[in-house]
Amino acid sequence: MPDLDNDLVRGREQWYSVRPDYLFRMAERSHKYLFHIVEELERRNMPGELALLPFVESAFDPQAVSSAKAAGMWQFMPATGKQYALKQNAFRDDRRDVLASTRAALDYLQKLYELFGDWHLALAAYNWGEGSVGRAILRNQKAGQPSRYVDLAMPMETRFYVPKLQAIKNIVTNPQAFGTQLPPIQNHPFFQTVDIKRDIDVALAARLAGVSVSDFKALNPSASRPMILAAGTPQILLPWDNAQTFQDNLVAFGGGRLASWTVWMVPTNMRPADVAKHVGMSESELRHINSIPPRMLIRAGSSLLVPRSSTLSADVAERVADQGQLSLSPEQVLRRSALKAVRGETVASLAKRYRISPASIAEWNKVSTSATFKAGQTVVLYLPARAEPRKKAAPRQIAAKPRPGSAPIAKR
Repeated sequence: MPDLDNDLVRGREQWYSVRPDYLFRMAERSHKYLFHIVEELERRNMPGELALLPFVESAFDPQAVSSAKAAGMWQFMPATGKQYALKQNAFRDDRRDVLASTRAALDYLQKLYELFGDWHLALAAYNWGEGSVGRAILRNQKAGQPSRYVDLAMPMETRFYVPKLQAIKNIVTNPQAFGTQLPPIQNHPFFQTVDIKRDIDVALAARLAGVSVSDFKALNPSASRPMILAAGTPQILLPWDNAQTFQDNLVAFGGGRLASWTVWMVPTNMRPADVAKHVGMSESELRHINSIPPRMLIRAGSSLLVPRSSTLSADVAERVADQGQLSLSPEQVLRRSALKAVRGETVASLAKRYRISPASIAEWNKVSTSATFKAGQTVVLYLPARAEPRKKAAPRQIAAKPRPGSAPIAKR
């Protein structure tokens, strides 16, 4: 890649060189990934400097998330990630996956270089968007001005983007000239891929490999849950010297239970407390494992990680592992309403009238879902505060007081 030499580069060199500890930590973190990235760049005949781009993007942290929701070592936005086949579901986010995100980033950079014919402009487009760079070039051309990277009017972040990469390149090339020291990085693969055939707990996989959970997650950062679903993630990365250890220990482990978790599909809109009670875990653990924020309802069809019963041997199906999503909606404040039933009133008729699940009405009134109420019998309903009984058959409202949502409200 052609060198960039201007005051912005020198300013970034100074910024980095007065922070030697920060540089050292970034470089130390990169040693797990650099060989693979360099190897991919060489295979594609792309500039080697691009291997340093994650220094600028994420400080080589595959778990990094920006305020704009860009994620991973290469900082893909959700939409761009999907465009480059990076799956994002309830159980994995390929924007964090070392192999998948590197493949996608290099695909994207190649496309941008083919579009602009200049690596500096391609990098500007990676940061700012190809449409923005294209429009900036067109404006300069219409004004009869040059349209190189250094000539374009662009946001400050993009203006500093290539100078940052150039400064890191200069420091890595000659650290002594900048009074800094970088850790040695061996010129051989750090990791290798290992196939998995069954769902397996992250903690157990790390133990079988003889590595810490934190080191395991550093190579498998897309595994954001405590279990890896084999149908969705059929390969894991392990340090080169630990891959065989894992395979040997897995054989020795035999047919023992590898996963203590499974996936449960939520049948109707439910409160986290009700789900936790149903699946036999604490609400706090359910929220933590599935990243459920406060004051939210879990919507029907959501896929949740829950404890696996001792009798369940089947692994999670490919369709669920590949497409499972967590869908939430704000929890409604419900208002208790005590109504007088009219003749022939049933659980089913009330459920239809107020758009509530029959199971909820049955639970509130301690009856079966097929029950018929006697004329004049008091029936308890919990309705959204904005809901009003329909005038056509409006039983008399006896009492009303606010209460936090306590049961699912069916939605169409």
